Parts: sequence; C-alpha cells; structure tokens
Amino acid sequence: MAAPMLRLCCPGRRWALACIDGCSRHRRGAPNGCTSSRKRGQSSVAQQPFITAQKSRKGEHEWAAVVGLEIHAQISSKSKLFSGSQVHFAAPPNSLVSFFDASLPGTLPVLNRRCVEAAVMTGLALNCRINKKSLFDRKHYFYADLPAGYQITQQRLPIAVNGSLMYSFCAGKNRSQVINKTARVKQIQLEQDSGKSLHDDLRSQTLIDLNRAGVGLLEVVLEPDMSCGEEAATAVRELQLILQALGTSQANMADYEIQRQINELENGGEILNETRSFDSKLGCTIPMRDKEGKQDYRFMPEPNLPPLLLYDTESLPAGADPQQVIDIDRIREQLPELPSVTREKLVQQYGMLPEHSFTLLNEVGLLEFFQNVMKETRAEPKKVTSWVLNTLLGFLKQQNLAVSESPVTPSALAELLNLLDRKAISSSAAKQVFEELWRNEGKTPAQIVSEKKLELMQDQEALEQLCHAVMEGHPQVVMDVKKGNPRAINKLIGLVRKATLSRADPTVIKEILEKKLAS
Repeated sequence: MAAPMLRLCCPGRRWALACIDGCSRHRRGAPNGCTSSRKRGQSSVAQQPFITAQKSRKGEHEWAAVVGLEIHAQISSKSKLFSGSQVHFAAPPNSLVSFFDASLPGTLPVLNRRCVEAAVMTGLALNCRINKKSLFDRKHYFYADLPAGYQITQQRLPIAVNGSLMYSFCAGKNRSQVINKTARVKQIQLEQDSGKSLHDDLRSQTLIDLNRAGVGLLEVVLEPDMSCGEEAATAVRELQLILQALGTSQANMADYEIQRQINELENGGEILNETRSFDSKLGCTIPMRDKEGKQDYRFMPEPNLPPLLLYDTESLPAGADPQQVIDIDRIREQLPELPSVTREKLVQQYGMLPEHSFTLLNEVGLLEFFQNVMKETRAEPKKVTSWVLNTLLGFLKQQNLAVSESPVTPSALAELLNLLDRKAISSSAAKQVFEELWRNEGKTPAQIVSEKKLELMQDQEALEQLCHAVMEGHPQVVMDVKKGNPRAINKLIGLVRKATLSRADPTVIKEILEKKLAS
C-alpha cells in the first residue's frame, strides 16, 4: 500500500533512488502450510533497482524517505463490479460466482451503477476533477485465480483525476502541535478484483476460490508527497475516515518498509523490483513475486464496455431517466459531512483542543460514545472529554478492547459525571465508581455510591469538628503551615480526607482549615 522512495542524502553526489510502488492486486504465493495468497488490508510493494557507483557502508549516509500511496479499497456494494453475484465476506468457497466471474465463453460485463456512484463520491470528497467520459481497459497477466487472464481496469482515462488529500498529525513534545499537510491525488479508477489462491505446501496443491473475483475496487493513487511512515499512516487513516464517512468502503488497511530498505542498502544490498506483502505475525514485509512493468501487462481497450459517460446539471439531457444516467452535481449535494468538518465542529462547539478532536475520530466508535454521553450529562464538555479520552480510552487500551466492547455504557458514564457535577461524590470516589462499573456487575453509579457509602459529607458542622480534631492531633504540621510551608496544608487535607474515608470535598476542607488557621 505505502510506496516509500528512499533518497540518499550526501553532498556532491548524484541521488540514488529506491522506489516502492504499492500495488495490492497481485499478492502471489504464500509462506508455509495452507494459507491465503492474499489478505485484504495487506500492503504490497514493487521496487526499482538501486543504482549507485559506490557501495554504501552502514551508517555512512542519512536516508530521506519519499512516500507515495497506491491504495485499493473494496467498494461497499451488494454485488460485484460487472456481474450480479453477491458480495459477502466468509461465504463458502466458490458459492458467489457467476458465469462471467468464471470467464465462461460468451459472457459479457454489465457495469454496476453503485460502484460508479461510489467512485464519483470518493473523487468529489478528495477534490478531484470528475471525468465526464472515462474508459475501461484490459490489464493482462496470468495467474490461476484470474481465469480470464486479464483484469478490467481504467488505465488510459480514469473516472477522477487531479485531487488532493488533506491530512493533519500531532507533533511536538506533548503532541500538541497540529501540522497540516496535503498529498496530491493523481487519479481514482475502478477495477475488478481477482480471486484467491490457497497454497497448501503440505499436499503440494493450490485451491482456487473465485468468490472475490470481480468484486469492485477503488484504486486511489497518491503522488509521493509524504516524507515518513508516520505521515503515510496518517494519510491512510484520513482516507479511511473519508471512505467510511461516505460509506463507499469499509476501508480496512495497514504500513512498514522504510527501515528494511535502509538496512538493505547500507549493508551493500540492492532493492529488487518485486511485490511484497506485510506479514502481521512476523511484523515485516515478505517477498511475493517479481514485479511486472507496464509493458508486461499489455494494456488494451476493453472491447465489451462502451465509454462511461457522466453528466452534470448543465449537460444532463432533457427528459433523461434518472436510473439510466449519473448526475455528478446531485451526488455532490448528497455528500455527508467529512472528517475535517467534524473535527472543526468539535473544536468550536465544545472548546476542545484540536488534538482531542483527532483522537475522537481516529478511534472507531469513540466519537459516537462521546456524543451519547454529552446528550445525557450536565457536566462541562471539557470534563466529559477528559473522562472519555483519558479514563475510558485508557481502560480500553489496557485490556485491548474496542469501544464497542466497553463494559461502561455512555449512559452509565453520563450518570457518574452527573453525580460528580452536582458534588454528590468526590473525584477520587468517581474513579472508584468507574472501576466498579468496569467490572460489569450490572449496577448503576448511584447504587455503587450508596452501597459503598461514597457520598460526600454534607454536614458542615461535623466536617469542622473533624478538621479541628486533626489540627489538635498534629500540632507540628500546623506549626509548619504557619511558618509558610505550602505543602503542610496538603498533609492536613489528606489527614481529614482519610478520617472521612475520602467522602469530603478537598476544596471545602481547605477552606475550613484556612479559616481556622487564620483565627
């Protein structure tokens, strides 16, 4: 997926380049045992030979990464790109295969309207120019899970071109500096997926599943405008959020490779022109096959598909059947709110820091959780933000849980924050209640507070007597306070809170102590 290009930075010398072109369509081969030759979300890369007049020694030079992305996103569609076969994950092998998917003689492609609309929506969201006329091509290569011997794609004239993907990431010591970047979108094209090969080395056989053959893909090609893996990962995440907001793809993707190239080059090796995939278990990329050049694909116009014609309001034919044409302007009007707009609204509406808005959107389901809490609580937005991002998210990550798996519901957290807001409990008690809620014992925050007697003391007279008793019992600490030791009063507050089993408000305790010390 990611396509880094390493540049050798050394004065007085020609730059040497090692280029990776991330191309996820052809992940061929597999390690050992019966495994899939390709998994959705893996990245594969093709690399140009590294050429330099002198071998580099390890650590002799600094390397600058230049990253471009070529991403294939599976279109969210009920049927395939050119056939009526259903698209359904984990269906029994070869149960969703039409005659066209199996490339039986005489079968013809029929373009899926939903896939075209998804491509137009994505193009508009990425600030692309939508071509009113686009063409389909055949891309030839041989492999067992491609029965036709070619893929139908858009090589010469794709559906969308010349766009931009704006993304931001947090930098600085406390990750509080938001840096805005833009990557150019070269093109977006429609393409059909190939099938899946299952290589069983133990039995020396390969099994073919054509359920995925013909599934619609969006190929999004970004120019090499990124300079590190973090930028590439951030750009991919932003694209994920956009595709998910549009509903055009579920967008499950993954990034690794730059350091491997640096190590290879500095140890005197060369970067081969090959396709690699990411092995999530090993945590590295592995070679899959040699990479073809454009001349090997023998591109040719697809003879069975006419040019794809789109319209806008001005060019729409009079009396045109809405089911037979696609109106670009109508799709533009129906675009949902994009992630960048959502983040701006969060900052403006709730006064949260920009980096907090990024976290809320980046964690799947976290924004919805936050908004549901806000609907049911009187607590200030900043306090809700803190509890969701620090306490809730901290517990989730500690146990490696998704937001949807949280044992604490938005309603329960809202009720807890309401107790805290009206000063029925202290902050420390609130944390104790949250821990009880996390154990998922089916009790409400109010029930936990009552059972564990965590309510704040409301009897002012009783609290004053406790403060007096603590001062009487610790004359040296009182003397330290009067001598100007600022930490001494905190010790007195802690002693009073201990005596009240943490059921007293520290602010109220401090006010009483200061009043008594001054008298």
